[in-house]
Amino acid sequence: MLVDVYKMDGTKSGKQVELPVDVFGIEPKEHVVYLAVKAQMANARQGTHKTKTRHEVRGGGKKPWKQKGRGVARAGTIRSPLWVGGGRVFGPTPRDYSQDLPKKVKRLARRSVLSAKLKDQQVVVVEDFQVDSGKTRDMSAVLKNFEVGNQKALMLMPAHDEKTLQASRNIPNLHVQVADIASTYELLDCSKLFILQSAIEKLAGVNKA
Repeated sequence: MLVDVYKMDGTKSGKQVELPVDVFGIEPKEHVVYLAVKAQMANARQGTHKTKTRHEVRGGGKKPWKQKGRGVARAGTIRSPLWVGGGRVFGPTPRDYSQDLPKKVKRLARRSVLSAKLKDQQVVVVEDFQVDSGKTRDMSAVLKNFEVGNQKALMLMPAHDEKTLQASRNIPNLHVQVADIASTYELLDCSKLFILQSAIEKLAGVNKA
């Protein structure tokens, strides 16, 4: 499928580029996208939560009072969960939340998002460019040309470029990523998807069925 290629100034260059149908033209699978996003969010969890049980709380080694004769409830330790400062019953313990998905499922999820974005006219192919100055105002000018406003935008590059990343770092609604490592969540979490022309080949290569 052919789409227009835009210049940095937001105007059409007069050229068109072919987007691979098997990446940008499939029927989106919502459930697969859900599984991929859920797995990524789970893998981001540290799982280091921990509370102390009655055996781990400091103190409480001595029986606070004798078993009988005081007219009060018996007690074996001041670190009982019933007492202030005591241990916690069934509290959280460290665990691994990571989830794994087959490679084919991950690729299908990314292709589903890309196809849905193109169908919703949220994909913009831009001629290759670099912000050699590393200035935030230069990158902001590019976004202004495309009337992004406050919408979330994702820009996919063919390769890592430090100056372009530096120019985009202070723009809160813009995220710049290398095309072949962009995740399903990153592709989904934007209203405008800018793809540099030479990044299409890498994006298609990593997402082949």
